[in-house]
Amino acid sequence: MSSLHRWILSLLSIFHASKDENLKWRQQNQEQQLKLKHAQIVAEKQLEAELKRRTVQLAHEIELLNTENEAQLAMLKIKYQQEIKDYKQYLHSLDQLKISIQKSYAHLPEAVAFTIHHHAKQLLNQMWEAENFQDKMQIEMQLIKFMTTVHEESRLFLEGEKLESLPEKTLALIRSKSA
Repeated sequence: MSSLHRWILSLLSIFHASKDENLKWRQQNQEQQLKLKHAQIVAEKQLEAELKRRTVQLAHEIELLNTENEAQLAMLKIKYQQEIKDYKQYLHSLDQLKISIQKSYAHLPEAVAFTIHHHAKQLLNQMWEAENFQDKMQIEMQLIKFMTTVHEESRLFLEGEKLESLPEKTLALIRSKSA
C-alpha cells in the first residue's frame, strides 16, 4: 500500500471516528435536546400567549382612554357653551344698564353713557380673561360694585332723591380705575 492510500484511510478513519463520536453524543444527549426543544416550544407559546394577553389589555386601556377623552371633550364643550351663554347674558345686562343710564340722565351727552358702558365691558372682559381664580373674583367684585353703583345712582336720580346732574360715584369709580 502506498503512503497516499494509508493517508486516505487514516483520514477516512478519523472522519468515521468523528461521525461515530458525534452520533454517540447525539444519542447520549437526545433526551436533553428533546427537553430543550420542548422547553423552547413551550416558551414560545407562553410568549405568544402573553403577547396576546398584553395586546388585548392595551387595546382595552386605549379604548378606556378614548372614552375618557371623549367624555372630557363633551364636558368641556358643554362648559364653554355655558360660559358663552353667561357672557352673552352679561353683555345683555350691560346693554340694559346703558339704556337705563341714557333714560335716567337724558340730559347728558351719549358719550357719558357709552363711557360707563365701555368701562363695565372692560371689567367684564378682564374678569373673563383672568387666569387666576382670585383675580377673577376680585374683578367680578369690582364689576358688581360698579354696576350696583350705576344702578343705584340711576334709581335715586329718577326718584328725585339725587340732585346732582351727573352720576358722580360712577364716574369716581371710573377715575379711580384709570388712575
